[in-house]
Amino acid sequence: MNASEPHRPSGRTRARTALVIRRTDHVGDPVGLAFLESPETNGDAVLARLREYLGDKLKLVKAEVSHDEITVEVEARRLTQEAATMAATARDLYQKGARRSALSIYRDALELDPLNGDAVFGIAEALVDQRKFAEALRALKRAREFGKDGIDVLLAMGRCAVELERGANAVVYYEQALKLEPRNFVARRALSALGHKPAAPSKESGAVRSGRD
Repeated sequence: MNASEPHRPSGRTRARTALVIRRTDHVGDPVGLAFLESPETNGDAVLARLREYLGDKLKLVKAEVSHDEITVEVEARRLTQEAATMAATARDLYQKGARRSALSIYRDALELDPLNGDAVFGIAEALVDQRKFAEALRALKRAREFGKDGIDVLLAMGRCAVELERGANAVVYYEQALKLEPRNFVARRALSALGHKPAAPSKESGAVRSGRD
């Protein structure tokens, strides 16, 4: 599917980036409905759902829909290096306890680069600390779609899903975490608490990592 939008004034150079939107992350929400619609017969509706989800700062160029994923190509005005530096500064401040200042800098980083996964993840971590789990989970999904797809993201998503009493989703996230780190203690313990027996790690898998509760 190709997307067309009204002409926008020229400004900073736009960069194109491919993002992956996962079906399992959007069960029951408007984006999830896009997986149930035929791109051939109802492509405009699919594109409309995706545009609304992506927001005004990301221009949807095209979308490819499969059973489990939607790969979208987007354009955005980005100052990637400046935003990355700001996100790193914000993380350092947050870890030192200057949380209000850190959140402000994370948001400034997103103004420079609306696809900065580190900034979105930093905001998500703050929301988890504030026990705003629904907001945190939404932010974590975005961070993952923006390329921040590692063990810490999956563990945080699993915790949010547990807190929101979405056990099936939590199992999915913790199992995905174990694919990255088969001996991860946090994921294995969480799966056991959910009544789901994790597979035994192979002898070749890495050392146990505690992660964050």
